[in-house]
Amino acid sequence: MLFFSKKRNIDYEKLKGIKLTKEQKKRINKLISEKNPRDSTQSMLVFDEILKNGICKIGSTYSKTIKFFDINYMLANNEDKANIFNSYCEFLNYFNEKIKIQLTFFNNKTNGNELLEKIHIQSKDDNIEYLRKEYYQMLKSQLEKGNNGIIKLKYLTFAVEEDSYKKAKQSLDRIELDVINNFKTMGVFAESLNGVERLELLHNILNKDESFNFDFSLIANTGLTTKDFISPMSSKNNKSNIELDKELASTFYLQINVNEMEDRILADLLEVDKKLLVNIHLVPFEQSKAIEIAKKKKVEVEAQKIKNQQKAFANRYDMDILPLELQENIEETTNVWENLKSRNEHLFLATIIITTFGKNKSELEDVNNYLKGIVQKHSLKLKQLNYQQEQALNSSLPIGNNLIKIQRSLMTTSTAIFVPFTTEELLVESKESLYYGLNALSNNIILADRKELKNPNGLILGTPGSGKSFMAKREITNIMLSTNDDIIISDPENEFSPLVNSFEGQVINISPNSKDYINIMDINLNYSDDDNPLSLKSDFLLAFFEQIFSTGLSPIEKSIIDRCVKLVYQPYISNPKDENIPLLIDLYNLIKNQKELEAQNLAVALEIYVKGNFNYFNNRTTVDLNNRLVSFNIKELGTQLKKVGMLVVQDQIWNKVTRNRNLKVATRTYMDEIHLQLKEKQTANYTIENWKRQRKYGGIPTGLTQNVKDFLASPEIASIFENSDFICMLNQGGGDREILARYLNISPTQLSYITDSQAGSGLIKYGSIMIPFVDKFQKDTELYKLMTTKPHEILK
Repeated sequence: MLFFSKKRNIDYEKLKGIKLTKEQKKRINKLISEKNPRDSTQSMLVFDEILKNGICKIGSTYSKTIKFFDINYMLANNEDKANIFNSYCEFLNYFNEKIKIQLTFFNNKTNGNELLEKIHIQSKDDNIEYLRKEYYQMLKSQLEKGNNGIIKLKYLTFAVEEDSYKKAKQSLDRIELDVINNFKTMGVFAESLNGVERLELLHNILNKDESFNFDFSLIANTGLTTKDFISPMSSKNNKSNIELDKELASTFYLQINVNEMEDRILADLLEVDKKLLVNIHLVPFEQSKAIEIAKKKKVEVEAQKIKNQQKAFANRYDMDILPLELQENIEETTNVWENLKSRNEHLFLATIIITTFGKNKSELEDVNNYLKGIVQKHSLKLKQLNYQQEQALNSSLPIGNNLIKIQRSLMTTSTAIFVPFTTEELLVESKESLYYGLNALSNNIILADRKELKNPNGLILGTPGSGKSFMAKREITNIMLSTNDDIIISDPENEFSPLVNSFEGQVINISPNSKDYINIMDINLNYSDDDNPLSLKSDFLLAFFEQIFSTGLSPIEKSIIDRCVKLVYQPYISNPKDENIPLLIDLYNLIKNQKELEAQNLAVALEIYVKGNFNYFNNRTTVDLNNRLVSFNIKELGTQLKKVGMLVVQDQIWNKVTRNRNLKVATRTYMDEIHLQLKEKQTANYTIENWKRQRKYGGIPTGLTQNVKDFLASPEIASIFENSDFICMLNQGGGDREILARYLNISPTQLSYITDSQAGSGLIKYGSIMIPFVDKFQKDTELYKLMTTKPHEILK
């Protein structure tokens, strides 16, 4: 029978105060104009109402729905897998016989426009608009390579029966708090759906390519019900499918005829890149009742065993030879009995149903056949729910109501085999989310905003040729094109200059032959959080002197330097003008005039940097540091001065970060070959403290290195790892892989993604998320030419 939406009497006067979207007006007008008032698609839906707080009422049954997110299970090592599985078993055992459970897994084909909106880059009237357009086209191309716009959503619905709404709400609120906390102990983020969110979920299941626009005020002012806003405009119930306006839906139940199953069943089903619903309805047994049933079953099979033995004795053949089916029944009932009594196993009645969707019968049949192949691989069967499609569809909606009375008893561990966790996605919905490639498992686009992390500091690690510089350049490009953040680069090998010049940034060439001077003594009053900015400047100059003294500084030498630093800055502190900022020669003269013998040694060591061949830093700053994108090219400083140059650049970065803090502008910094800064103790300490402080001031530092072993040479240096929630790991050498695996708890499966991996692919650690990624940037673009560091490509 074909059903249509009911005709309604709308109070137009009340509608005048509500702003309706085009979609809402279209739906309401259609509801008003329909001519069949008796039967409707709304009557097909079995629930009574969904309230603003998210509670759904079906007679005396009330339910709530929680959305939960994925964690890495398939990529975890065996020990972590076992821990996750055991935790999930404990999670299931929380529920008692008074709570019905429904797990819903929804592969939803999203609106392509919504995904495009996530990656959209706003046009600007500037000289780099052509690069902005090219980057956006690249993102669109990568999006098309993704998993057909499928987003995998996971929900848990729990339902209770109560004789009043008040009692039901109390029960549901308590269960909701417990469930979210139980998810949290597994490291799973979960959140409860309110009424609008729950209705939107139902709408997306029942409608194809129609956006959801709803507010509860529409119910009060139109005389419509919530069903009017989520039901398809027409439906037709057939033997093996149901027509829902623009698509067909067909529901099966999963028949389980095996005693042992693999934990990949659910993961394999959810790999289907089509709109799909998998629902697992669970009814927990009261433990004492379950034990009683198991005992009764055990007695029955034992009686059957005795009967078979008596028959064997009467016919004079071996009493120990039993039919295979009876042997299996005895073994199974004994296991159930023992597990229920002593192994913390509970008993559940499970109904597993799968709903497929297609725009026509041919497409639906293709999906169904593909699913049957997956199920058969696991020695299971899909059975069509003929003449029950309407009940089956309602049972597929996450409202906590199962109308399909085909149940299979499962113990806790057998139920947990349908483990709901596979691999995490990284799709941070933020206005400043940046592109980081495609998820190597799901092929979905990776979008992340480091500012959303507790600590946005980052590291890019990889062997030469693995794509470290390219990864940094791609992130810089995305930042330049889609944010207002400032960027500073410490470039020891002059790899970033072409990109910086293309973005009309400032390349500062630091070398003995350059006229781009940097005053090593630069400071500003925001340099420190406290009232005395000289304490941090003193730390920097101590690190500078340590670079000069290969043998390190004695306590007396450190005291002399600290004393003279305070003296040399007194004119500036008293009158903070740029012309009062001292030069290195002023510090040299002060040190030389100190009475200690050690002061003379310091002065002699400093002389070459003031009067000799290395006097480059004894000049007032001549470059403009106000450009959004500044790169310090220190390649031509030579081996002797390069480490000093990198240290001076760090100080300039800190000056920029502290200035930008008052302007409320984020400063992103990139330090290539950062391990060079970590070899001398004082320099390493300065670098580490700088790293820790930047987050507080709105700075987001990123270090690039190929030398993980050196990088983690001491606990102090290792603290940079602890203060970095973003780590991009590209191809790693054997020794470095072992270190990273131990330090970051990377599983063998995950390690395979940083073992002999291609350039531009590896692992990304984003907070607690660890996902494999691949990024094949289009080589026929201007941006690729600017970002590549491969010599033969640069030459071409």
